[in-house]
Amino acid sequence: MSNRHLARTIALQALYQWDFTGKEKVDVDVDSIVKKDLSEFAPKFDDHGFIESLVKGVLDNQKEIDGLIIKYAPEWPLEQITMVDRNVLRIGIYEMKFNPEIPEKVAINEAIELAKTFGGESSGKFVNGVLGSIYKKMLETPDKV
Repeated sequence: MSNRHLARTIALQALYQWDFTGKEKVDVDVDSIVKKDLSEFAPKFDDHGFIESLVKGVLDNQKEIDGLIIKYAPEWPLEQITMVDRNVLRIGIYEMKFNPEIPEKVAINEAIELAKTFGGESSGKFVNGVLGSIYKKMLETPDKV
C-alpha cells in the first residue's frame, strides 16, 4: 500500500469516527482521533502532515463539500448515505476541488478504491458516479461546480 493511500485510509477512519461521534459536538477533538488512529493502525507511518491536511481540509470545507454531495446525489439525502460512503465522497471532493496538488483523476480513483475496500457492495459505483458527475461539470464550467 502506498503512503498516500495509507494516509487516505487513516483520514477516512478519523473522519468516520468524527462523523459517528456527533460532528456537531464541540468537544470532539479530531486531532486526538487522528493521533489515536495513527498509533493504532500505522505506528511507523511518517507522513502525518498529509493526513492532517486532508482531515483539516475536509472539515474546513465541509459545508461546501456536503452541498456538492447533495447536488450531485439528489436521490440520496446526505444523512441516508452510509458514513463510509459520505466520508469517502468528502475526501474525494476535497482533493478534486480544493487540493491543486492532486490530479482530479487520482482523487477519483483513490476514492473509488477506498469505497470498494471499506464500503458496501455498490459503494465503488456510487462514489464513481457522484465524483464522475462533479468532474464532468468541472471540465465544462470550472467555476460553476
